Amino acid sequence: TVGSVSCIGHDWEDIPDFLGAKYGEVARRLDLSFNQLRSLKGLKAFSQLEELIVDNNLLGNDLRLPRLPRLHTLTLNKNQFTDIEALLEHLVEVTPALEYLSLLGNEACPNQLVSMDKDEDDYQRYRYFVLHKLTNLKFLDTRKVTQSERSEAEARGAFMKVVKPKNDQDTASDLRSESTVTSYTPLPRGSKDARNHKGVFTKCRYVYYGKHSEGNRFIRNDQL
Repeated sequence: TVGSVSCIGHDWEDIPDFLGAKYGEVARRLDLSFNQLRSLKGLKAFSQLEELIVDNNLLGNDLRLPRLPRLHTLTLNKNQFTDIEALLEHLVEVTPALEYLSLLGNEACPNQLVSMDKDEDDYQRYRYFVLHKLTNLKFLDTRKVTQSERSEAEARGAFMKVVKPKNDQDTASDLRSESTVTSYTPLPRGSKDARNHKGVFTKCRYVYYGKHSEGNRFIRNDQL
């Protein structure tokens, strides 16, 4: 059986049907990073999925997932989420086993490394709000959830939502432009390079479906 499937850097806008038909019933881990995905409708076939990596895509606030009862790890780093309340409420319904969530590199994740007008207090309020919605999380972004955070989230997390002013579009645009030209990122260095992407490690048989196949990795054109 196949445990892990990686489809990195294809510029896919949708998950192709053949992927679910071939691996949907056996894949436990799926990495779709560095594509152009705006929807994850094709995930319906992956009923046994436990880990889903969808970093560096174009997913936004309207994201909808099929019910994935076994999914415990979800990373959505560097997408286009600006307001996560609807996403969190959706995840409560469709991913009841979720324990690890990462949203770094999204506007909705107020981290100083992404936006210089945010500070640690903004980020901590964001954590309380997420933990208030997703009470079973053990890790959020790069940090383990502490018992004190869990208690604070239960008591006051509902009031911790970070609201973006509606007339702040120009400022947000400038900040996004600045974040585009800078080489600094809160994500691991491997996440910046589609050829060296590092997701979650797992011990299982691995199928790589990508532009950098095993054959092409060691044979250059000038050697043919």
